Amino acid sequence: MPAAVVQPAATGSAAPNPPGRKRTAVLISGRGSNLAALLAAAADPAYPAEIVLVLANKGTAAGLATARAAGIPTAVVESRAFKGDRAGFEAAMQAELKRHDVELIALAGFMRVLTEDFVTRWFGRLVNIHPSLLPSFPGLETHERALAAGVRLHGCTVHLVSPGVDEGPILAQAAVPVLAGDDAESLAARVLAQEHRLYPAALAWLAAGRVRLVAGRAMVDADGAAGALVNPLANPLP
Repeated sequence: MPAAVVQPAATGSAAPNPPGRKRTAVLISGRGSNLAALLAAAADPAYPAEIVLVLANKGTAAGLATARAAGIPTAVVESRAFKGDRAGFEAAMQAELKRHDVELIALAGFMRVLTEDFVTRWFGRLVNIHPSLLPSFPGLETHERALAAGVRLHGCTVHLVSPGVDEGPILAQAAVPVLAGDDAESLAARVLAQEHRLYPAALAWLAAGRVRLVAGRAMVDADGAAGALVNPLANPLP
């Protein structure tokens, strides 16, 4: 196993968790714009999840600076140091999660496919946001593929993670219309605005114990859990 691949921040473990708040880790690979939205929500002491760790698989991930600026402990487990050893990589991550007494994990642009063993260990406590209306367009380049398919609605999905790429029970979705003249950049920006609203809400439902699984489907006992349709047209059709 490679040495010195885990680089925890000098801040160490987080402070004791206030009663009722779920200790949450956010896993990132890049800038982590959804991380910023989650941090903003969790800054409210009434929010049911407390972010106690931000873990990246790249030391260059820009979201690490965002976390440190917010006073959140960070760690880096370099995935490239474990090339060909996914089990070793995930064992190193698991050690960091255990060190911080993590109860929930939120993936925010974490660009690694997790093994079935890791997902099974965390099932029901591991959540992801994906920039499409799953099960349509799993994987990468979702906005380009949505435009190529000619869909009229696009959006984002928050789901519990199960084995497979972008699979698992859906907690919530938000949809936006695809407008004439859209390109991948403009469509992505419209979807991202909804991601920043939807992810904090869905994580809160999970942390507050409002999610239950029935026959493989996630049932959410919360206002607005059915999702949202965002229509920026000046005169929407009836």
